[in-house]
Amino acid sequence: MKWFISIVGIVMISAGLGCEDARPSVMAASASPVASATTTQPSPSPDTFFLASGPLVVENQIDVDAQKEGVIATIFIEAGTRVKKGQMLAQLDDRQVSANLEAASARTRSTSADLHNWEAEAKVLDADLRRAQKMWEAGVMPLEQYEHVRYKAESDHWDVERVQELLRDAQASERSLELELEKTRIVAPFDGIVARRYVRAGQKVNLGDRMFWVTAEAPLRMRFTLPERFIGHIAKGQSFDLTSPDFEGQQWEASVREISPVVDPSSGTIEVLCEVVGPTGLLRPGMSASVRIPNSR
Repeated sequence: MKWFISIVGIVMISAGLGCEDARPSVMAASASPVASATTTQPSPSPDTFFLASGPLVVENQIDVDAQKEGVIATIFIEAGTRVKKGQMLAQLDDRQVSANLEAASARTRSTSADLHNWEAEAKVLDADLRRAQKMWEAGVMPLEQYEHVRYKAESDHWDVERVQELLRDAQASERSLELELEKTRIVAPFDGIVARRYVRAGQKVNLGDRMFWVTAEAPLRMRFTLPERFIGHIAKGQSFDLTSPDFEGQQWEASVREISPVVDPSSGTIEVLCEVVGPTGLLRPGMSASVRIPNSR
């Protein structure tokens, strides 16, 4: 019996030793995949690009002011309307100016007719002078009578010059009134869109009063500054990616148009002008935008 109990004890001790030897091999096998899962790729440096921001602008963007005092007779265009250069935006009351222009035109025509009459008379007197000179040289006309014909012909030439000056003055007055009439027509200075209308029909305006705000829609440009270390690292015609916070996930191409040749000593920066290339989509003047520029460091 003691012999049986001793054999059972030896078997149990051997089994316990066998379980302790097997446990480390299982842990080692499971540790290998955990180690491979922690392997990661290096992230890009945050200094790879320099982000420059600014508003989108257009070169042509102005207030259309009244060129003369008057009462607005008609408004042709409302805000938000696209217009072509020279298209009528509004019309001031032009009745008085038109009447003055008609009177000036009549004066010009009358003076021109007088000039033709004086020129014709001068030709007649010149013919009389040539005949009188031949008669005086032939001795058949006294000197006093010949000089009378000569002085009359010279006087007529002075009259022709006087009427010529009157005609030039009448023509200048007519051109001045034509300019005044043109000022009553408010027109678009360039192709674009009417962003705002400040006046209404029947309103009296004075010289210099704002009437419309007209802005071009393209080309869209962005002006920004860069640290002076970028000198020599950007050039005209170079392209960058342009984005807008108003349209996440979209980007456009912007090309460098101008680079300031000098450095601002107070800030140590240079000024750069970029222009959006290709279709602008929903981009509009005044929106904020950013360009990504490869860092020079």
